[in-house]
Amino acid sequence: MRTHAQAVVIGGGLVGCSILYHLAKLGWTDVVLLERDELTSGSTWHAAANLHGLHDNNNISKLQYYTMNLYKELELETGQGCGVFQPGSLYLAQTEQREHQLRIQAAKARYFNADFYELSIDEARQKNPLVNFDGVRCVMFEPDGGNVDPSGVTQAYATGARNMGAEIHRFTPVTATTQRGDGTWDVETPKGSIHTPWVVNVAGLWGREVAAMAGINLPLQPTEHQYLVTETIPEIAAMSCRLPSVADRDGEYYMRQEGNGLLIGAYEKDMRFWAENGTPAGFGHELFADDLDRIMDNIMRAMDRVPAAAEVGVKRVINGPMIWSPDSAALYGPVPEKKGYFCCNGIIPGFSQSGGLGLMTAQWIVEGEPEFDMFPWDVARFGSWADKGFTRARVADQYANRFKIHFPYEERAAGRPMRMRPVYEKQKSLGAVFGLNYGWEHPLWFAGAGVDGREDYGFDRQDWFEPVGDECRALRNGVGVIDISNFAKYEIQGAGARDWLNRIVANNVPTQIGRSCLTPLIGVRGGIAGDFTITMLGNDHFWMVGSGMAERYHQRYFNEIPRPNGVTFNSRTDDYCGFNIAGPKSRELLSRLTQENLSNDDWKFMRSRQISIAGLDAIAIRVSFTGDLGWELYVKTEDQLALYTALLDTGVDLGVRPVGGRALGSLRIEKGYGSWGREYSPEYWPQEVGLDRLIKMDKPEFLGKSAYAALAQKPAREKLVMLDVAVTNADASGGEPVFLPDGTPVGRVSSGAYGYTVEKSLALCFIKAEHVVSSAQFDVAILGQPHRAALLDEPSFDPSGEKLRS
Repeated sequence: MRTHAQAVVIGGGLVGCSILYHLAKLGWTDVVLLERDELTSGSTWHAAANLHGLHDNNNISKLQYYTMNLYKELELETGQGCGVFQPGSLYLAQTEQREHQLRIQAAKARYFNADFYELSIDEARQKNPLVNFDGVRCVMFEPDGGNVDPSGVTQAYATGARNMGAEIHRFTPVTATTQRGDGTWDVETPKGSIHTPWVVNVAGLWGREVAAMAGINLPLQPTEHQYLVTETIPEIAAMSCRLPSVADRDGEYYMRQEGNGLLIGAYEKDMRFWAENGTPAGFGHELFADDLDRIMDNIMRAMDRVPAAAEVGVKRVINGPMIWSPDSAALYGPVPEKKGYFCCNGIIPGFSQSGGLGLMTAQWIVEGEPEFDMFPWDVARFGSWADKGFTRARVADQYANRFKIHFPYEERAAGRPMRMRPVYEKQKSLGAVFGLNYGWEHPLWFAGAGVDGREDYGFDRQDWFEPVGDECRALRNGVGVIDISNFAKYEIQGAGARDWLNRIVANNVPTQIGRSCLTPLIGVRGGIAGDFTITMLGNDHFWMVGSGMAERYHQRYFNEIPRPNGVTFNSRTDDYCGFNIAGPKSRELLSRLTQENLSNDDWKFMRSRQISIAGLDAIAIRVSFTGDLGWELYVKTEDQLALYTALLDTGVDLGVRPVGGRALGSLRIEKGYGSWGREYSPEYWPQEVGLDRLIKMDKPEFLGKSAYAALAQKPAREKLVMLDVAVTNADASGGEPVFLPDGTPVGRVSSGAYGYTVEKSLALCFIKAEHVVSSAQFDVAILGQPHRAALLDEPSFDPSGEKLRS
């Protein structure tokens, strides 16, 4: 066994072997995989191994299509059969909202140039004559749907990796991972130790235990999962071709042909956890005792759909473990606190994602950054707040509602409330409906004092539509108070603080006390890795505000530049809370609570001060994400309730209103402001999103400078634009494809909302640059149907910025 390697992959399941293969494919052939038992031990070997392409997230759809196409290439490359069956999949809708979902997916498939299209009931019956289509409103067909052989695919990845020089060691458990002072690792096994700069934890059911060796806590929880295979069904045995699978998610089961019978699996409400206190070290190819009673309601619905399944017996039952994250997506990427430690854990649809996970991992490790924005899977989306209780509650909810539609803006209640700030009860008394943001409860909208605010979900406009509109209009016409405590807040102090910050961000850090700047953070490939507001509070003293959900994500970048002795960098997100006071009467409201001169002559846009307001010490920055006149106020957390109460009580005659996150989303879209994770992402070049003007190439150095220099003069591939969409019953929310009127796909929505104060349904979109011309017309697929949209040459609200700066 080698004593040194470029990377050590821990775990010989499907995804571990894919990662090893893709690392070797990108030129890292001095790599080793360590497997505690035999390849496919754990959850790979007993998986149903189904394939599907489309996903709610566009990037994940791309990776799933890559994976599906890779398997046949692997067979040709390695000579190892993958057992690929692709008879197609029938997707059934029994409800209006499921029909909306399928039509939305069909529109996205046209954008991806993928096959996913509607069939008539008669056409569907010809594909699968065993199905009873009673109660079905809509059927979509995915010709590439199917399944693979779990062992065959895993062995094909392993063979391909070995052929390129990678090593695989079976029956070689990892006993310790120890980090050296230089950040590299020693991976210890009974057969010896390997020194490596990269540890890749893809240990499946043992992901928690392997992470714990390095002092890392991963929010993961295994469950039991059952499916059965029927005895031979005569009608199937008599057929000359394989039946397409049936995806009847309203029925909460899945079904496909297995041999001459059917495989039927279920995600039941009466679920069971397993190994809550740790996965047994000796577990391998074992299964649990059958417990069909728990899934019988689901199975009966499947048999009603395919009556022939009820006429035969059960050949075998598989009840094995799966391991889940709190949102059922992978825990993925470099651990921000541990240099050279990569996680790839909690993967559920592994056979649809294995190739994409392997490719993105190899790109991230070898090239420094993947080509796609992987934040939906990023391990950094959870922090230490995602404790065992939260993980258990969320996994139970995810499992039991596996096939429930994930609607736009949906907030699930499981495991909540989590973290609450002092103002929580006050906001609750005002009828706040809360969402979860990086563990924090924060108000989405307000139903009114004394009202128990609740909301429903769907793809069309919901019951919060009018209350959110009232909040928007109240702010635009008077003054609103928005809780922005969920923004990430950092304090940087000490001699050399400005120089250190200047080496991180792309704009010039302020040199005068009371000045603020907006600045992008540039990624490894030259895209937008973040956006921040930096304020100079005093000599060698700075305050920085960024995306709250990306706080742990951004640690990776901050850690890239060594801090000089004497420079401190501290997160103040827990220590400070914030409010944005915005609207034409915001100056009048604040003037009642402070002795400061708030006139435009004395306090201009993007200026800041440390002030006393309502008797409380505050950092005040004249800026507003609403695009209206406003200030951001930051006070210590223990002062949050006092400030909130003072603002609301003092502004009664001004019509002051508490305003939630949904309204803020509408207001910033009216102004055309981008948001990190939607319009700003490492995938997008600065010149594509209008941030190139904030990059100062005359600075000696900053993160991503050379990468940006290589693309700065290149024309934009796409441009971020605003569309006015002709629609009356729903609004774009993000991810919807955009077409030319002739049906040619040219872009996609990044954010959308109804603009209540401009009375337009608006969408921020990325459109191929050659199609961005004045007054251009497009079709946006909302609810899967084309809706005509006009390109707007300027923001709908205050295009000149007069209100913001007056």
